[in-house]
Amino acid sequence: MTTLASAAPVITPPRRPGHAGAALAAAVLGFFVITLDAVVVNVALPSIRADLGDGITGLQWVVDGYTLLFAAVMLSAGALSDRVGARRAFSAGIGLFVLASAAAVIMPSSMALLGHAYPDPVRRARAVAVWAIGASVASSCGPVLGGVLTLVSWRAIFYINVPAGAVALLLLARAERSPHRKVGFDWVGQGSAVLAMGGLTYGAIEAGAAGLTAPRVLTAFIVAAAAFAVFVLSQARGAHPMMPLGLFRARNVSIAVAVGFAFIVGYFGLPFVMSLYLQQQRGLSALGAGVAFLPMMLIGLALTPFSARIAERAGARLLVCGGLAVMALGLAALAMVPAATPVWLLAALMMLVGLGGPLVMPPVTGVLLNSVPAHLSGTASGVFNTGRQVGGALAVAVFGALLAGQGTFQHGMRVSLLVAAAVALAAAAGAAALRTPGPTARDAGPVADVVTGRETTALAELR
Repeated sequence: MTTLASAAPVITPPRRPGHAGAALAAAVLGFFVITLDAVVVNVALPSIRADLGDGITGLQWVVDGYTLLFAAVMLSAGALSDRVGARRAFSAGIGLFVLASAAAVIMPSSMALLGHAYPDPVRRARAVAVWAIGASVASSCGPVLGGVLTLVSWRAIFYINVPAGAVALLLLARAERSPHRKVGFDWVGQGSAVLAMGGLTYGAIEAGAAGLTAPRVLTAFIVAAAAFAVFVLSQARGAHPMMPLGLFRARNVSIAVAVGFAFIVGYFGLPFVMSLYLQQQRGLSALGAGVAFLPMMLIGLALTPFSARIAERAGARLLVCGGLAVMALGLAALAMVPAATPVWLLAALMMLVGLGGPLVMPPVTGVLLNSVPAHLSGTASGVFNTGRQVGGALAVAVFGALLAGQGTFQHGMRVSLLVAAAVALAAAAGAAALRTPGPTARDAGPVADVVTGRETTALAELR
C-alpha cells in the first residue's frame, strides 16, 4: 500500500501574469494536430488497402497500431506531465510529435497546461471549450484534407504536422513554467499496461478472422487479463503509481473516464465503419467520403465555442447526458436505415453524432479538471485520455471483426453502430450521477491524501 511518505513535494514556480493566452493557443494547436492525424487516416483507409493489398484486419492495425501505442504511453505521459511540469512535457511532446508522432505526451500535458494557466474554475471551463475548438477544426477539415491528399498519395497525410507543431513551440516559449514534483517512474505499471492493452486489442482484432476460440486469440486474452492484474496490483502497492487508484474514489473522475470511453467508441468507430462503407459499398472516392463527413464535423465546430457558456446555464450534467443520448439516437438511426438511403441523408444523420462532440467532451473535461488537485491534473488527464484511446482502439477492433464476420458488410455495419449506440446510452445513464465540484475541490488536500485514499474535503464532496 502506498504510504504518506511517498508523496513528493510540489514545486511551484512564480506565476507570470499575461501568459495564459499563449498556453491556451499552444494547447489548441496541440489538440489540433493530434486529432487531424487520427481523422485523415480513416478517409485514406481504402487507398492504403489498395496499395498494400491487405484486408480488414490489416486496416484495423493501421488505425489501432497508432491508437494502441497512444493509449499505452498516455498513463505515463500524464504522470510525466505532473513530474516535470506541463509546459516542459508539452514542449517535448510537440517536438517529438513533429518528428515521430509522439502524441501521447501532448494530450495530457495540454490539459494540464490549461489547468495551471487558468486556476479559476469558470475561466478554466471556458478555456477547455476554446481548447476543444482545435479538435473541432481538425475534425472538420481532416476528412476533406485527407481526401485531397489521398489523390496525390496516402503517404502525404503523415507530413502535415510540421507547420502547426512549429507554431505551437513558439507560443509555448511565452507560457509560464508549470508546477512539478520529483518522483520515480513507474516501470512495472507502464510495462503491464502495454501488455494488457496490446493483448486485449490483438485478441479482439484477430477474433474477427480466426474466431474467439483460436489458440492465439485465447492466449492474447489470457495475457491481457494477467497483465491487467499485475497493473492493478502495482498501482495499489507501488511507491509512485502512474494511475493512483485513489483518484477513482472521486465519483466525477470515474464517471468522466467512463464517458470519455463511451464517447470515443461512437465518435471514432463511426468514421472507421462509414468511411469503408461509403467508399467500398457506395462507390464514393476518398474526397467524396470526406465531404459526406463534413456536416457532422462542422456542426461540432459551430457549437464548440459556446459549450462552456451553455454548461454554465444548463449545467454540465444535462449537457453530457443529452449529448450522449442524441449521439445514441444518431448511431441507431444510421444502423436502421435501408441500404439504398441517399448519401445526403446519411450525412444529415451523422450530424446527430457530431452534436455529441461539443455537448459532451468540453463539459466533462472541465468537470474532470475541476475535480482533482492541481498537481494531479496531468495524471488525471492521462487516465481520462487513456480511457478515450482504449475506447477508440476497441471500437476499431470489435467493429472490424463484426464487419468481417457477420456475413455481409451491411449487417456487420448495423450491428457495430447498434453496439456503439448502446454504449453511449449506458454512459448517458451513468453521467446522471455527475456532481458540480465545489470551490475547494481543486486545491484541498495534499497529493498524499489522494494517492493513499485518505478522505479529503476535495474528494469527500465529490463522492
